[in-house]
Amino acid sequence: MPKTTAEHPWVRFAARRVARLVVSLWVLVTAAFGMIHLIPGDPVRAALGPTAPVELVAARRAALGLDDPLWSQYLRYLRNLVTGELSESMVTGLPVSQLIGDRLPATAQLALLAFTLAVAVSVPLGLAMAVATRGGRNRPAELAFTSTSSILGVLPEFLVAVGLVYVFGVTLGVAPVAGRSGPDSYVLPVLALAIGPAALLARIVRVETLAVLGTDYIRTARAKRLPARRIYLRHALPNALTATATVGGLLLGAMVAGTVLVENVFAWPGLGSTIVGSILAKDYPVVQGIVLVYGAAVLLVNLAVDVGLALLDPRSTIRES
Repeated sequence: MPKTTAEHPWVRFAARRVARLVVSLWVLVTAAFGMIHLIPGDPVRAALGPTAPVELVAARRAALGLDDPLWSQYLRYLRNLVTGELSESMVTGLPVSQLIGDRLPATAQLALLAFTLAVAVSVPLGLAMAVATRGGRNRPAELAFTSTSSILGVLPEFLVAVGLVYVFGVTLGVAPVAGRSGPDSYVLPVLALAIGPAALLARIVRVETLAVLGTDYIRTARAKRLPARRIYLRHALPNALTATATVGGLLLGAMVAGTVLVENVFAWPGLGSTIVGSILAKDYPVVQGIVLVYGAAVLLVNLAVDVGLALLDPRSTIRES
């Protein structure tokens, strides 16, 4: 009997993923809403300072709707999110959506460029190391690769950023170390974000490629005397990229979060430097809005990874459903 549309594995897959995304977004939104109310003390007084007149504090609380019942604030908060209104900054009085719209492109460019660089370096490097060290060959090269990639993979982004500033900005003076002024200003921030993930991805590509090179169909391809280039690029690499795609998507989400510290090292005019400044100024509506953006970005990246893996290996989707 033919399956109905609702019984089709792809439809069930989409329904499960969308439901998971909706629930995750609701949890994120609720947690961001509770941020202001869980902070001890009066957030408006904290933002305006202890010397602010009582009348000013009361007027700002009334303007933000903080005197209304909690359930009313929550419903208004959800309604404003749907319409794209994210309250106003307690410090500048500007709409939070405007501040995010001005800063988001700089952060998105930084994260996407770093991710592209990490993938462009790690995939060929991991494949080349798998081919060079297959079967226990080139032990010194294998040891050097695994040691270096392990060290680079665990270094925090901000520490890499400080090292790059010292070497290329202070000592050599070949690259700008602050601001977003031109193409050369992207070099050090992108490198700071990309070096660690590229090292981790290269290790994963190597391990997955070594596993694929030991399978029967690769041995059959060699027995047929197919060109090595075709074996590695057409048969081994696509099958090795499934696990790499999973980790790569997670690393992209981590890169978005990693921009917070890197942007502050390089005085990059993005969301990362804005959220740190807002935390120091106790401008909680701005912090709240940026947390929503970062959280939603990570959730959307995870959804994109799930869809990408389903397209690469539909059988796993069918088995899951």
